[in-house]
Amino acid sequence: MLKANGLTDPLIRILDQMAAHGATRFYAKQLAPNDNSKNQVYLGGGFGALNIIPHGEIEEDGSQVAGSVRDRAKAPVDFWWMDDQGIAPAPDAQLILYPKYPEVRMSGFLRGAVRAPAPLMRSRDEGRVLFFGVCPDGRVLGHVVGRETPEAASLTDKVDTLEASGVFLDLQSLRQKGASSRQMLLDALRRIHAKGWVPSQKMGKNGLAAPYNARNGGGYTLEAELGISPNGYAEPDYLGWEVKQYGVRDFVKYLAKSPVTLMTPEPTGGVYRDEGVEAFLRRYGYPDKSGKEGRINFGGVYANGRDFHADTGLKLVLEGFDPDKGKITDVDGQIALIDREDVVAASWGFKGVIGHWNRKHAKAVYVPSLMRAPPPEYSYGSRVELCEGTDVLLLLQALDSGAVYYDPGIKMEKTDTAAPEIKRRSQFRVKHNNLAGLYEKSEHEQFA
Repeated sequence: MLKANGLTDPLIRILDQMAAHGATRFYAKQLAPNDNSKNQVYLGGGFGALNIIPHGEIEEDGSQVAGSVRDRAKAPVDFWWMDDQGIAPAPDAQLILYPKYPEVRMSGFLRGAVRAPAPLMRSRDEGRVLFFGVCPDGRVLGHVVGRETPEAASLTDKVDTLEASGVFLDLQSLRQKGASSRQMLLDALRRIHAKGWVPSQKMGKNGLAAPYNARNGGGYTLEAELGISPNGYAEPDYLGWEVKQYGVRDFVKYLAKSPVTLMTPEPTGGVYRDEGVEAFLRRYGYPDKSGKEGRINFGGVYANGRDFHADTGLKLVLEGFDPDKGKITDVDGQIALIDREDVVAASWGFKGVIGHWNRKHAKAVYVPSLMRAPPPEYSYGSRVELCEGTDVLLLLQALDSGAVYYDPGIKMEKTDTAAPEIKRRSQFRVKHNNLAGLYEKSEHEQFA
């Protein structure tokens, strides 16, 4: 139990202490009787919790139950319990993914944790509250209180005013004097829109913005205007919202100039991984169509349901996912490029795809921009798109339908020399008007 001074809201004391240990995002989960160390803590249906709770590499869980292998996966969490003395690690904390249901649970949070609140986390009492503080470096801080505490009572009084993300209550507004993160985000974007043309800039690691002259500065400039510093762990974050800029032709129709690049993972299997990129390109690539000597390209659009590509002889397939039920049927499933002999040319295992997708925040805002040059300047539109509740299962559903597709730009130059030069660019993309399918909720907001 954290000590109270009798003056500050007890919830604010918890959040302030978490912030002092590095947390920048704050959540609470009201625990049910089954949320305990024996039954694990339920973090929601689907895999949306993975976009809220940072975790390590996802691995198959091969433990046995009644002689059969469990169909589930697990991922470590850098979890720390917080109390009056500070924070202490829970070294065995992990997330458990159950594709069959599907759902996510947390377990192992008491093993080896010397200052863990064991009585409360072993209890079946209803009304307990588990608080989470998420740090930019991937640490997750935890603190639990019982039903008859001032903290639990204070949360109960505020539940109807708090934003929800699945089973989590978003507590960010409590540190912002009641203003919701959504409203503060919109206020900031309205201010930037009102500035008109903004010189291209990029925020440095020192927290200072500097001029940026390359022609890809739209996102950097928006981040600098929002005061977002570079973050090696996740995507650009403003009060828990992922911030994405996209170029448009005008502020009338708001038509995106190009598709949205969702993720850029390198293949984890197939010829590409087993024999190397050079072997992959020599087998499936094609001579440069503009006639550049000594160059092999690998490009094109690969979407589920399309036939073999005319230039490469490959097509994209999805293995281990049931689109009718929206479930992963095999945690070792994959997105794969196969040739006409069913050889896997390149593949992306589901566990790695889930790991990439968890870098996306549960909430995102897409902001349109115009550019003019020289020197490069950007103007940001008055209509933004707010999206909430992403889940890797929605990504797989969009891949199955063909809305999300593979759009590589891989090439090899100096192919006739002993030291060819290879450029890798694997990317999965979606047209902007199909973005909403990747979220539970999507809506536009127009500034006055």
